[in-house]
Amino acid sequence: MSPLAEWLREQCEALRARRVRGVLWIAADPDTALARASEWIAAGDWRTPLWLGPVNENAPGIPRLAAAKARSRLGQEHDLVVIDAVSPQGGFDPDAFGALSGTVLAGGWLVLLTPAHWLTPEAGPWRGDADYRRLTQWPHAAETLKARYLRRVARGLLAAESMAVWKPDALLPRAGAPTRSAGKPAQAQTSTPTPTPASRDADCLTADQAEAVARLTRLRRRRPLVLVADRGRGKSAALGIAAARRLQQGERQLWVSAPTREAVAPLFARLAALLPEGRVDETGFTLTLAGRPAQVTWLPPERVLPALEGAEIDPHAPPTLLVDEAAAIPAARLICWLERFPRLAFATTVHGYEGTGRGFEVRLRERLDQLTPGWRRLRLSEPVRWAEGDPLEALTRDLLCLDAEAASAETVAARAEHHAVRVVWLDREALAANATLLTQAFGLLVQAHYRTAPSDLRHLLDGPEVMLPAVMLGETLVAIAVVQPEGGFDAALAAEIHHGRRRPRGHLMAQSLAFHGGHLDAACARWWRLMRIAVHPTLRRRGVGSQLLAAVEEAAVAAGIERLGVSFGAEPGLIAFWRHAGFVTLRLGLTREAASGEPALMLGRGLTPVARATLAAMAADFRLLLPDLLSQAARDLDPEVAASLLWEGESGPASNALRARLVWFAEGGGELALVRPWLRQAWLDWWRRQPAPGAELALADTPAESVQGSDVAAALGTPAAIASAVAALFQGHDDRLSDDGRRGRQARARALARGLLAAAGEGRDMVKPAPGE
Repeated sequence: MSPLAEWLREQCEALRARRVRGVLWIAADPDTALARASEWIAAGDWRTPLWLGPVNENAPGIPRLAAAKARSRLGQEHDLVVIDAVSPQGGFDPDAFGALSGTVLAGGWLVLLTPAHWLTPEAGPWRGDADYRRLTQWPHAAETLKARYLRRVARGLLAAESMAVWKPDALLPRAGAPTRSAGKPAQAQTSTPTPTPASRDADCLTADQAEAVARLTRLRRRRPLVLVADRGRGKSAALGIAAARRLQQGERQLWVSAPTREAVAPLFARLAALLPEGRVDETGFTLTLAGRPAQVTWLPPERVLPALEGAEIDPHAPPTLLVDEAAAIPAARLICWLERFPRLAFATTVHGYEGTGRGFEVRLRERLDQLTPGWRRLRLSEPVRWAEGDPLEALTRDLLCLDAEAASAETVAARAEHHAVRVVWLDREALAANATLLTQAFGLLVQAHYRTAPSDLRHLLDGPEVMLPAVMLGETLVAIAVVQPEGGFDAALAAEIHHGRRRPRGHLMAQSLAFHGGHLDAACARWWRLMRIAVHPTLRRRGVGSQLLAAVEEAAVAAGIERLGVSFGAEPGLIAFWRHAGFVTLRLGLTREAASGEPALMLGRGLTPVARATLAAMAADFRLLLPDLLSQAARDLDPEVAASLLWEGESGPASNALRARLVWFAEGGGELALVRPWLRQAWLDWWRRQPAPGAELALADTPAESVQGSDVAAALGTPAAIASAVAALFQGHDDRLSDDGRRGRQARARALARGLLAAAGEGRDMVKPAPGE
């Protein structure tokens, strides 16, 4: 046995005894680092090794994965993961590192290969590696970007005492200092787990997980469960175990939703393990129990509400809904589900960038208290795949800033007593070296955004030309924006972009509006795009965000910038925020973003009279196009989002012909298909006279004196009525309805016509209900 093999055997035994993972850092020139990685592979008896990075001819037979495919391994297990960040074609990919670090089993190793200069982070200028190509924006190249982020990672590696290090001049690695577990050891989650003493449930590995399964199995009406956990705590597996038990107890239909299908892979894996007679496919899980079919159906978030209109679904007793990674789903959508599903559970990750449980609860707690005061919260803290105090988990948290949190509410309140808010523009060199300020800044951004990736921290520190205006209370950061310059292409390149012949890297809004929107001047103009904006929860609705935006506008005007822009996953609350700030809608994407599950929406604001006129014309073009989009390419857009977009525009003049059509239809004439254009125009005229819709389209009921009766108000002014009107008038969907569903929609449409006539002051006595209604 070679000295390295003997050293590795002893280390593996120690890791297995403590139920933790090992980390080895090899910092050297590429040839030396790759050769040592090959020695390491040969010295061990690996069952499920994985090489991440470019092809390595020195490691034949080891499965290789490109960094871009790292998320495909979520839910899988490896006893060795080698991450090649040293090869000239490679580089350190924060997203891949974060995804694969959670797949390493207790007793296994993560080996990180980096350049030798990472051992001396204070020396020499740092430049971007090959993975910085993902960060570049025309005309910048990867090698021209400063690498503040990589220097921060190198400092973190040097400070990690529990990590093994193999320096270029050493014959063997230097072992890391042993860590002592803070809790009871845990076992890896396998298809046939063995319970630990911490759990009396044969299917669960920890007492935490067993408690979660018990609560999920006995969900009661109007008492939703909110389940929060760090990574590796068995949250998704708990959902799968509970789903299996609910089926075994006689439930025949459950629904599961999450931002992506990959997020619930562990849920379906546990289902398949516990009910092996069933079958897993892209639609979910099906089996036959006691001679009757049963299924757990996978639904993307945008398909949950439309599924309620299925002929076999009782709207008063819909299936139980289990939602995983709920923090990555817009709060308005979760609130709508809260109203429609008597039995449901929200599960989410506290840290790990899938969205944060803390921010999720801040946004949702008020509505949970209002709508379902009996809701319960449960946190999973015991690790499932490894023990407390695991060195790799601690290193991952530090390097990727997974523990980033905004300043506490108490700290902000104390600062507010002695300091006035002031706007500053952060220096990124100083920010990278200031751990407290960086944690506050990134914690705010993670909390405010529906989805943040580990690479977003790198973009914050090293993205080309990124600017960071922030609001401070004393030395505490309480608001921040991320601003990215765009556009400014010369006439020749702008024309190439306009006609789809060129697509320089970056410049999202400028290029999309020029090519997809058909606006050539969008590529020529100079924009500042607000990529993110976040205000501390305790200071929201106090003008802090407006003060920050005003500072951005002032700086933009001083720099000769004429347009501000934003692009985000379409969601009513965000639309309301930016509309209130004076932005107008310019474009709706035709595909859904992977991060938000929503189509991208672009809004802009002109900073000069000429720019305002130009953007107003672009917004008018969008409003002209929107009805066609909603009936065809954007037919599956959430009705609440569609209603928010349809609100923009002017009301039309009253028309006797329009009134006659509505009276005829309201009294039983014709069908919805024969009157839809007139009913649509009447509804738009009413809708655009209402106050600007908010986060959940929560309009106050239309005043009784204007609609002449609460039954008419119900037909017009509630969020459900608004969503129903949009679905019926603009998005169609009649072909998806059963005969009973069509009759119900027809009856609602006639009631809508009566309500619109009454709201217009036509008098209720002249509008008779249709026969049989």
